[in-house]
Amino acid sequence: MKSLETLKKADFAKIYKKYAPMVYRRCLQLLRDDAEASDLMQDVFVRIYSAMDRLDVESPSSLLWNTATRLCLNRIRDKRRRGLDVDSSSLLLNIACAEDEQDDYEAKSKLAKLFSKEPESSRTMAVLHFVDGMTLEETAHEVGLSVSGVRKRLRGLQAKVKTLEVK
Repeated sequence: MKSLETLKKADFAKIYKKYAPMVYRRCLQLLRDDAEASDLMQDVFVRIYSAMDRLDVESPSSLLWNTATRLCLNRIRDKRRRGLDVDSSSLLLNIACAEDEQDDYEAKSKLAKLFSKEPESSRTMAVLHFVDGMTLEETAHEVGLSVSGVRKRLRGLQAKVKTLEVK
């Protein structure tokens, strides 16, 4: 008879084989660096594996997607805090449409300034809704808030972006 640990490893191997490409693409989309995306993809699976007995892994795609998104955003935030060259505002490419390099730089600086004053969950919501194209309902489900809570937070962000555009 197979041990519980053997079954856990077999289940995890199936999950890894099926979802690793999706997690890698998500990390690459956010980090824009092959090596870092690969490294973070491994971190995602290590976290899931270490918590498998506490998690519901019947349908792991949203769990993996959400974990990858959060770990990537944390990595970007940490790099920014340490002063490393990181384009953290590129997560919101569709919000800041720029005509040339100078406009692009200014828009990204304004967005970085905006998000430095916001909770991390606001950035996650903005990425999920504006960049990934998730509906308000999907975004609310992913971040664990009500649809009205997400709508209110995103409207607040949009108002702040408009205020930044005027300045």
